[in-house]
Amino acid sequence: MKQIHVSAVACLILGTFQAVGGPSPTLPLVDLSSDFHRQVVIAAGTKEVYQGHPTTLLLPDGKTIFAVWSIGHGGFAGPMARSGDGGKTWTRIDDILPKGFTKHKNCPSIYRLVDPSGKERIWVFSAQPDMPRIVSEDAGKTWREESPLGEAFRCVMTFSSIVRLKDWEYLGLFHRGPGGKDKAPLEVLQTRTSDGGLTWSEPRIVAKVDGKNPCEPFVFRSPKGDELCCLMRENTHKGRSLVMFSTDEGKTWSKPIDTPWGLTGDRHMGVTLPDGRLVIAFRDQAVDSPTRGHFVAWVGTYDDIKNSKPGQYRIKLLHNYAKWDCGYPGVELLPDGTIVATTYLKYQPGEAKHSVVTTRFKIDETDNLLHSTDK
Repeated sequence: MKQIHVSAVACLILGTFQAVGGPSPTLPLVDLSSDFHRQVVIAAGTKEVYQGHPTTLLLPDGKTIFAVWSIGHGGFAGPMARSGDGGKTWTRIDDILPKGFTKHKNCPSIYRLVDPSGKERIWVFSAQPDMPRIVSEDAGKTWREESPLGEAFRCVMTFSSIVRLKDWEYLGLFHRGPGGKDKAPLEVLQTRTSDGGLTWSEPRIVAKVDGKNPCEPFVFRSPKGDELCCLMRENTHKGRSLVMFSTDEGKTWSKPIDTPWGLTGDRHMGVTLPDGRLVIAFRDQAVDSPTRGHFVAWVGTYDDIKNSKPGQYRIKLLHNYAKWDCGYPGVELLPDGTIVATTYLKYQPGEAKHSVVTTRFKIDETDNLLHSTDK
């Protein structure tokens, strides 16, 4: 097993931007992308190897993080890394995973689910064939392959989010094309598990929008706990992302509408801070944004999303030298307030392909940088 640690020092930059050609808001931009001492390369790309599409999982101990990703754009699974110090250093654990995992394809994602008896399992789901999966019942020490979820779960992308419901079941959302085909128009589906991920209900469509392609749903609970919010990538990229809400634990959803301009992006993932604010990371796809195609985060409140308000500011987390292909983040909040955001991107100019990279910051730091310009 190889241990990886990268650290360097750079600067912080602060700026503002405004989208043109419509009622897009002015949002401040805090730029951390050149502050290399924050950044750790989990898996470096090479001339031959493309490391892509990671997700992460923070365990309840507040320091153990797992990262899982694929080789090639939408390619086969196989890699996994573990950090025992909150993402500062990482150890590859590919060699303890089931051999069949390398035949699972397209953007594996990782979740910790607890069944009604209190049994904890860590699941890794992939998209093809028929949503295959592996599981650990001992906090990631050992793994086994489970049977795929089946033909009803044929998809473009496996679960891009799973949320716990008030009845202690879990709600999982994913997307596909009609009949499971990998082509537009896309639609978002959901399914429930009552036994900690072993079995899932028949998927049903919850978002399908004429003229648009909703996909990669990120569902999370409102800070008050009384509502679910689902942000979705809009894959025509002609406007903004989409959002819908549920006040009955996913039984019904509101009609998808446009997000605020600052949340326009691909593959949203975020955390709720102790003060109730949200930090949501994604690949920037906002029209006329100077950071379009880079790895950014939006800072704002649930009320901002609910009422189509702009939000507070954006953070440029990492610079992507490919200019379009990045995102698919993991975002974790550590007990000391550190936010650990992980993505894949072309990390440096040159011939090396994409790498899996993490960066870390505290909201107090970016708040202070933002407020320093007001003095």
